[in-house]
Order: sequence, then C-alpha cells, then structure tokens
Amino acid sequence: MEYRIEGVLAQMAHLEFAQGETCWAHTGSILVMDPDLEWNIKVPGDAGAIGKRILSGGGLSMIHFEAKRNGQKATLSTHHPGKIITWDLAQQGPVVATRGSFVAAWGGDVHIDVMTPARARAAFFGGAGLFLQKVSGQGTALLHGAGDFIDLTLGQGEQILASTGNISAFAQSVDYDVQGVGGFKKAVMGGEGGFMAKLTGPGRVLLQSMRHEIADETSSR
Repeated sequence: MEYRIEGVLAQMAHLEFAQGETCWAHTGSILVMDPDLEWNIKVPGDAGAIGKRILSGGGLSMIHFEAKRNGQKATLSTHHPGKIITWDLAQQGPVVATRGSFVAAWGGDVHIDVMTPARARAAFFGGAGLFLQKVSGQGTALLHGAGDFIDLTLGQGEQILASTGNISAFAQSVDYDVQGVGGFKKAVMGGEGGFMAKLTGPGRVLLQSMRHEIADETSSR
C-alpha cells in the first residue's frame, strides 16, 4: 500500500492499492475513490463482538476495500479537525484506540478487536469508555487525533498523568489506569473532574490536544 497524508486543519489520507490489497476503514470516512475500487460493509472479528463494537464507538461495521487492479485509489477523511498519524503494528505492537481515533488499517495479517480496560476503574472513570478498539497483526494503522498530536514513548515504569479526554491511542503494552485528582476543590473547580488517566510504560502513547467533544463544537460552528 502506498499512502500520503495531507492537510493542515483537517488531514486526509490518500491510499493507492496494489492488486489484491485490502483495507479496513471507519464508516463514513470515504472522501473520494476510484469507481472500480471494490468496497463492502463488514463486521471485523467474531459475531460476539457486535455489541461491544457499538459501545466502543467503532460502530457495528466497517468499510472493507479490496483492490482488483494496481493503482486503484481512495482518499479517507475524518469527522473532526485534526491530524492523522501512522502506527507500525509489526514494530510497535498492537495499538489500543479510543473512541473516534481509528481511521484505517491494512496489511497481510491485521486483526481488529474490541477489548475492555484491565481495570474496572479505568473503564468507568478513564474517559475512553468501557470498550476500546485493539488493532494488531502485521500491517499499518492510521489514527486520528483532534487538534495536534503529542507523540510520546514511555520507558519501562515511566508514568504520565493525562486529561481523560485527551488520549487518542496507546500501545497495548502500556498500563492504563486512573488516579484521583485529590481534594474536593480540585475535583469540582479544576476542570478535570475527579480523575486523570495514569499511563505507565513501556510503549507509545498518542495524546490529542483537543477533546473530541470540543472538536465537534468547533466544526459545527
């Protein structure tokens, strides 16, 4: 797959397929495509994951492209202003995407599943939701962040605290938890709520400078 990411305020991804290549993409992401590029609506994973997929923000199904000739093209866009970044699944391992962050994935062996955070408190208070999308295998994933990205690589045991609405994605090797802000005044007047997300390395973490709900308000004006 040949790809090119363009744009400033709202980036898009231009894909050029070789014959036989396939790609999963978020529904509603097609901006323009060749008329003979074959695409269908499919549900990744097993049937038991359908309910979890809906709750993860990924929707019931996804777009599935399959190229029938070399050079077929499609351009994908996102629902929010922001940036698109790549994730090499072979080198960086599986990625866990929060609601609205997954754009597309391709490769010879790509799996898209739904997972629950290991800790219940992270699921309920971490801001990413009860179910998250996990992309694994051998291939490339495209991820979206509202606003700009902060791309971090945490060392073994290295920790950061992040606002719960500003996490785009993180490596499966990263421990995802929450920590109370401490004190009634901070919780009520600090603007972060009662908890912040605590991420512990090793692994890559992608933070987004805008929360998706703020991006929605901005794009609707």
